[in-house]
Amino acid sequence: MRSEVTTPLSRHRRIGVLLICCLSLFIVGLDITIVNVALPSIGRELHAGVSGLQWTVDAYTVVMASLLMFSGSIADRFGRRRVFVTGLAVFSIASLLCSLAPSVELLVAFRVLQAVGGSMLNPVAMSIITNTFTDPRERAQAVGVWGAVFGISMALGPIVGGAAVSSADWRSIFWVNLPVGLAAILLTLRFVPESRAPQPRRFDPVGQTLVIVLLAAATFAIIEPAGRVAGFAAAAAALIALLRYEPRRPEPLVDVRFFRSIPFASAILISVSAFAAFGGFLFLNTLYLQDERGLSPLQAGLVTVPMALMTVIASPLSGRIVGRRGPRIPLLIAGVCLTTACAMLTALDAATPIGWLLAAYVIFGLGFGFVNAPITNAAVSGMPRAQAGVAAAIATTSRQVGQTLGVAVVGALVASGAEWWTLTACGGAVLVLGIMATTSRATASARRTAATLNPEALVA
Repeated sequence: MRSEVTTPLSRHRRIGVLLICCLSLFIVGLDITIVNVALPSIGRELHAGVSGLQWTVDAYTVVMASLLMFSGSIADRFGRRRVFVTGLAVFSIASLLCSLAPSVELLVAFRVLQAVGGSMLNPVAMSIITNTFTDPRERAQAVGVWGAVFGISMALGPIVGGAAVSSADWRSIFWVNLPVGLAAILLTLRFVPESRAPQPRRFDPVGQTLVIVLLAAATFAIIEPAGRVAGFAAAAAALIALLRYEPRRPEPLVDVRFFRSIPFASAILISVSAFAAFGGFLFLNTLYLQDERGLSPLQAGLVTVPMALMTVIASPLSGRIVGRRGPRIPLLIAGVCLTTACAMLTALDAATPIGWLLAAYVIFGLGFGFVNAPITNAAVSGMPRAQAGVAAAIATTSRQVGQTLGVAVVGALVASGAEWWTLTACGGAVLVLGIMATTSRATASARRTAATLNPEALVA
């Protein structure tokens, strides 16, 4: 496949495009976590149980994870700016509908629509960034900023949500997206040039359907005990079919050859582990602070300020380190901090000293802040430029899968005593995989994979 040729933009224009793309990422990341702090209020007003609250979070992440790669291929074919603007419009309209939902069932349905719009934003924006920043060093720094914004937005969600719920009600958390979405649409139309892939990837409806069945069935099996056997059976069947079908396609939705690259495979597993820890952390933390400690939504949001603050500080620092020295140091810091913080919360109860709780939040925020930027960098490291967007889309998908699994698993383990230990194990996985992803052997495997995928392509 030929690499895409675009008209070079000035440095200021490139930075402007990056900021616009990051703006869309910010509202998507914010929406993933802003809902968590409103869950108790949603449960009370809409009479939703734990499973209903889990679906309120996971319906969004499951659908987004399922459609990210499909949306990326649509954008390559029909125009990235066009799809990007469409995604912003759908996301904003769905946010308005969420704020008007009269029942938890309709709220979940509107969250699905939100995710459809959100799926058109992240991979498309990453593709725009990848093809805007053609210098490898500059691209690494841009990707670092991208990862930092994602971490910051997700960390700020509980604070913004707590303030919104306390000042109005839970419906107001969705109003935040409306002015930001409108601003992003206008800025995109004004400053972002249209672009397409010269040879867009073919549609893969069978592969796309199998991905949706796999993720939805696995999530259903974890959240709904009554359908656990059937759900896991459907997920296993979809996975087997996907592994058998995709390698036979000339342009598969998921190219299994990517996983021959140790940095790529490790980055995917790191994404799942880190975001499972983060999703589970937020879900448990919200229920603990409001239901067990009796805090208001605003108070619960304020207690998480140390975590958000450390994420805000650590994320851009991690991006700079990645751009200058590679992903190894940020990944090791992230693994140590996530493991330590979750281990500190394994004995959590209503009498836990607030100082201990805040210390754990600081350490967790530091770990989460350092993990975002190196994930995408490790995923695209050594990949041909034509495949960098697909690799980044898979990495972004793995974030949503991790978030989904984290909420589903810890929700199923609530009151069992094993929920925080499970998240501790996720932090340990980040540490081990971070070491594996950054060895000389891993780098060599990335080069071999790139040569296999496209021997004549420029490397990302």
